[in-house]
Amino acid sequence: MSEEIRTLLARYSDGVCRFDSGQWAATWATDAVWEMGPMTKTGRDEISTSWQGMLARLDGVIHAYLNGWADLDEDAGTGIGRWYVIEHFKRPGEGPMTMYGFYDDEYCLEDGQWKFARRALNRIYYGPPDMSGDFTGFGL
Repeated sequence: MSEEIRTLLARYSDGVCRFDSGQWAATWATDAVWEMGPMTKTGRDEISTSWQGMLARLDGVIHAYLNGWADLDEDAGTGIGRWYVIEHFKRPGEGPMTMYGFYDDEYCLEDGQWKFARRALNRIYYGPPDMSGDFTGFGL
């Protein structure tokens, strides 16, 4: 496991928790692709704008990684990985919610730093923290 990928994940997660759009956006490659269910955003600017709109509808969020792996080809400057994630969040006027899922990632070296070239979020559970919500199955 590359320490650079762990740092990339930590910066992403820290940016989410602190609503730091600059830090979060800097984890994405210029021409990256972000997939969340039926939503697909392309390019760092479009991804960042979409994410800022999502955060505007939240009181707070905690984003944490549970486990995962990454394989890098340092010579080619590319890699792949899968990371299991949990998010706890709250929207104004609503109760707390939890999401469990995993990201299928592709990485690339850009300007000497590892960045996300593609992230696809696959939800496993979405609903109240008491687990009474919907389990979508593995990767559905």
